Amino acid sequence: MRIHLKTSKTGKLIPFNYQTYLTGALHKWIGKNDLHDDRLSLYSFSWLNGGKALEQGLKFENGAHFFISVHDQRLLKNIIQGVRENPEIAFGLVVNEMVIQEDPIFEYEHKFSAASPVFIKRKIDGKEKHYEYQDQESPALLTETLKNKLRKANLNDADVSVQFDLDYSIARTKVIYYNKIGNKVNICPVIIKGTPEQILFAWNVGIGNSTGIGFGAIK
Repeated sequence: MRIHLKTSKTGKLIPFNYQTYLTGALHKWIGKNDLHDDRLSLYSFSWLNGGKALEQGLKFENGAHFFISVHDQRLLKNIIQGVRENPEIAFGLVVNEMVIQEDPIFEYEHKFSAASPVFIKRKIDGKEKHYEYQDQESPALLTETLKNKLRKANLNDADVSVQFDLDYSIARTKVIYYNKIGNKVNICPVIIKGTPEQILFAWNVGIGNSTGIGFGAIK
């Protein structure tokens, strides 16, 4: 399920690399439990929308909006309770509205836009390699990660596949810093093929690596 959140207005300048603050707020709302981990998280969340980009950061003079998606409804309940108890995010942003979106019904193939950049990484000979949307290996790696998550959730992983939409004319990569570590990420739609249940699962948990820290949310 997906929950859409809106925040208060703020006149404070928010840094472009605000991702750690949003991640921190989410983990605060989730609380201490065994339902999540950054390595293979079964949830995802979008980046903040509604801001105005200035030279040194972002302004959200009309507030921000974003979403959180989860596979496990218990986790959603934790998040809702956490937001109610402590709605502050950072820099004057405070959640003041929550709307739950019911799970949509998908068919056997669907194209999704990226609500946060898609990140693909693997360890190669002890070094971390980041993959781009046009790399030949990317579809297999995206599919592998989704299959791993399906198995973690005890769902069928047969015949599902994920690939970037290489016909998207303005696809691009960029480097996003998280805790001062640069991550090469992809801003490009993805095409998912599988059963309606598998595609719904992907819609909730996100695509690629590190969905638990704000990558790979889809819409």
